[in-house]
Amino acid sequence: MPTDAVGHAPFLRHLDRWVPAALRRARRATVALGYDGGDPTLAEQTVRLAGEHAARLRGCRLTVLVLAEGTEALPARLGAAEAGLPAEVAVHLMPGPPTRLPVALRAAGAAGAPVLSYLETDDPVALSAAAAGRAAETLVVARAATGLRAALIDAGFALATEVELVDVDRRIGFGTGSDRSVEELKETLWAAGSRFRDPDGEPLTPADWVEPAPLGRALLAELDRRGPRTVTELRRYAVTETAYRAVDAVRALSDLLDAGRVTRTPPDGRLGGDVLVTPARSGA
Repeated sequence: MPTDAVGHAPFLRHLDRWVPAALRRARRATVALGYDGGDPTLAEQTVRLAGEHAARLRGCRLTVLVLAEGTEALPARLGAAEAGLPAEVAVHLMPGPPTRLPVALRAAGAAGAPVLSYLETDDPVALSAAAAGRAAETLVVARAATGLRAALIDAGFALATEVELVDVDRRIGFGTGSDRSVEELKETLWAAGSRFRDPDGEPLTPADWVEPAPLGRALLAELDRRGPRTVTELRRYAVTETAYRAVDAVRALSDLLDAGRVTRTPPDGRLGGDVLVTPARSGA
């Protein structure tokens, strides 16, 4: 598998959830791929998935935009995938790098509708174009040294996360406006089994249960910086600013409570939602 292909499976799994929700909400949507085209499987499977969903949601309009450098295999593979598509799906193959995404989206008539993008670039022009959908989500693959979360926020995404993959020189970023989407995407990345970099810089192996101490220290540092926070806010912090999931944040907070490192208001009941968490040393 090419190194950049580490993002293909998570993207396709997210696409499978995203398409029906987007089409029920807006009746038209665009899926955009911006990559080198060296692996035509991504575009082919994207088109086939789009067709499967559109066939069940008659009256909708779904556009698949493939922006890729010229390859010999890609047009033939896309042509075969298009052959059985319902009329509700349109496929456009455009030559060029991902930096041409603004032009490609305008040509595809994507304005004013949901857009889901897969990009193999951190170019700010491409990221800003991907953020312009209503609503917009994008999965980005770049080299491990490339910071993606700040770039996605700067591009216009309300929420963003990133994970560094320990075993390959790659980082995966995700921008969205939905807490649910970012939590689902993080769960998808964990299900893929790749090792991440934890808040202490150590390898983190995804599992049903992981050692919560590194996340607990990160949550305490966040509380020191910003003061008391709700469980909802701390769950979002864990999902967006660390490699961990929302469920791991609740486990880490439970350990901190048991150790007397934090207090909660109210003192009893489920640890979630608007429960306020305060560092014990603050005296609050």
